[in-house]
Amino acid sequence: MIETYKSIPKPEPDEIKQRLEIAHQRLMEQQLEMKENKLPVFILFEGWGAAGKGTVLGKVIKNLDPRFFSAISMHDPSPDEKRKPFLARYFAEIPEAGQFKFLDAGWMTEITKDVLFDRINKQTYKNRVNSAIRFERSLTDNGYLVLKFFFHISHKEQSERIKLLLDNKDRSWQVDDYDIWENEHYDECYKVFDKYMQDTNSSTVPWNVIDAKSRKWAELQVMETIVAGIDVALKNHTLTVPLIQNVFPLNRTQKLKDIKLNKTISEEEYKTQLKDLQVKLKALHNQAYLKGIPIIVAYEGWDAAGKGGNIKRLTSALDARGYIVHPIASPKPFEKSRHHLWRFWTRLPKTGHFAIFDRTWYGRVMVERLEGFCSENDWQRAYNEINEFEKELSDWGAVIVKFWVHIDKDTQLARFTDRQNTPEKQWKITDEDWRNREKWDLYEQAVDEMIAKTSTTYAPWHILESNDKKYARIKALKILISSLEKALKSHKK
Repeated sequence: MIETYKSIPKPEPDEIKQRLEIAHQRLMEQQLEMKENKLPVFILFEGWGAAGKGTVLGKVIKNLDPRFFSAISMHDPSPDEKRKPFLARYFAEIPEAGQFKFLDAGWMTEITKDVLFDRINKQTYKNRVNSAIRFERSLTDNGYLVLKFFFHISHKEQSERIKLLLDNKDRSWQVDDYDIWENEHYDECYKVFDKYMQDTNSSTVPWNVIDAKSRKWAELQVMETIVAGIDVALKNHTLTVPLIQNVFPLNRTQKLKDIKLNKTISEEEYKTQLKDLQVKLKALHNQAYLKGIPIIVAYEGWDAAGKGGNIKRLTSALDARGYIVHPIASPKPFEKSRHHLWRFWTRLPKTGHFAIFDRTWYGRVMVERLEGFCSENDWQRAYNEINEFEKELSDWGAVIVKFWVHIDKDTQLARFTDRQNTPEKQWKITDEDWRNREKWDLYEQAVDEMIAKTSTTYAPWHILESNDKKYARIKALKILISSLEKALKSHKK
């Protein structure tokens, strides 16, 4: 894979200079076209230490409007970052529509370092590679241009560059301990880098191997690849993306209309069970914290179904320092201009903590679908993207509990009427609630499809029969407790 750079003939210096001027001029023009067409461009610079990534990056951005790009160096994950899923810090860095983001080192460096220093086993490596492939494909499916560059130099060239830098007191800081280690273990690193690149090379996000012996030639290779990539992306940004077949194991599910909603609990039994279950949940939360198990609880359901009251009884049992509730509303402009899952990747809990979502990432296949806030291709594609997202969380070790809080149409009407006629409850009812009610049948069809396509074995849906809110609260606590007990038992093995 790395050797592919040898097939590219190097032009004469005058030709390089002329082509560079053309490429830089075109890139400046493209920046305006990107903004007009809302095209985000995510560029990853990988390669050998001292191969000149930073120098070329500086040349690429020199004529760009600094308001519409950012460039960062990704270092080894911090202790806090290690308490989040592998992809979280990279998802957080994706650019807004119409902007560039340049990463100096990224997920390739992290994965290959972990292999080289025996920090991950073969299965974890395989999982990480699959994560990287899905991450890159999901970005391109959602309109991103993703470009990956590997800057290649020989062992001899790297040795000479490192020596020159170390001998210069003003530039010696550019060489770190890993660069030196990499040079000392060049052949071993070569094999690991080459395997990773073969494992993650794809038709939509291929690796571009850059002959970096000559800095001007390296700059030209990068510039022309970026310019060509943007030109193609601008032409293709309105094309429909092929749908991917689900590969994740699914549970059999019931349609909402077949679920009996006559389940109730007496007031006395409710009070007794609530107290006992909350005590038990509190103890389990402490154990989960000590074991570093993250918990994600997702609430969806009909308006006025009782999600808020259900969440309140859950959080009453938890240490306030160990959870956060995320009330999810319509995406803000800076959220809307990124991948639809970005705002959820950036709200994940640390290990040992709860993240409770009042409304979730499933808005894309319900509200956004039915209200026309996204294209049909967008919401159809989202089922697989959501299953992939939740698989990342499951592989990370998270407990994922998803609730659909269910009531019938008559119960909703009674609760809407009560809210409208009770002054202290009127803030709970909006015109949008009434509009959504008019589309009950359409929403029911969408929810049935959502549950059928996303109730995976690792993140199943649980229906809470909530005509009796108290019954639903007790059921939710029992399900959550059972899920935590199972995770804790599995963690001990």
